[in-house]
Amino acid sequence: MTQSSVTRLGAIVAATRDAVAADPANAHAVFRASATAHDAVASTVETGQHRFEVDEPPALGGGATAANPVEYYLGSLLACQVVTYRFWADRLGIRVDDITARAEGDLDVRGFFGLDDEVRPGFGEVRVVVTVSGPEDDVRYAELQEAVDAHCPVLDLTRNATPVHTVLETA
Repeated sequence: MTQSSVTRLGAIVAATRDAVAADPANAHAVFRASATAHDAVASTVETGQHRFEVDEPPALGGGATAANPVEYYLGSLLACQVVTYRFWADRLGIRVDDITARAEGDLDVRGFFGLDDEVRPGFGEVRVVVTVSGPEDDVRYAELQEAVDAHCPVLDLTRNATPVHTVLETA
C-alpha cells in the first residue's frame, strides 16, 4: 500500500503522476552519454552537463587514474539502490534515518580477453548489502526492500535483458 506524501519526493511523484495522466508520452525519458578515448584505455564520458573519467588498472592496460567501467557499474547500482530506497521509503511511509550500501562483483578476465569463449566477459555474480537504520521493525524494512527490488532501474538492467543496438560508424 502506498500513501500520499508531503515531502519533496512526494511532490515529484504527484507532479509526474499528473503529467503522465494528462499525456502518457510524458512518461518517456531519454538519457544520453558520449565517450572519447584517450591514453591507452582511458576515456572521458559526458552525460549532459557532467563529465567524468574512466580508466583501467595496470593489469588491464590502464594507469588507474579513475574507476574502471565495472566499478562505475557497481557505483551506479549502489547509487540507484540508495535513491530507490529513499523514494520508496517516502512513498510507503517507512522511516529511514540512514542508508549505506556496498557491493562486490566477481569477474573472470578470461571472458574479456577472449581466452575462453565459455566464460562471460561480465560479472558472474554481484553481491549487494544495503544497511538501513531507523525506528521501523524488520517487517517494514523487508517491505521496503521488496519495493526497491521491484523498481530499481539499474538493478532491473542487471536482472533483465535490455536490447542494445550497436552501430559502427567509420570516419
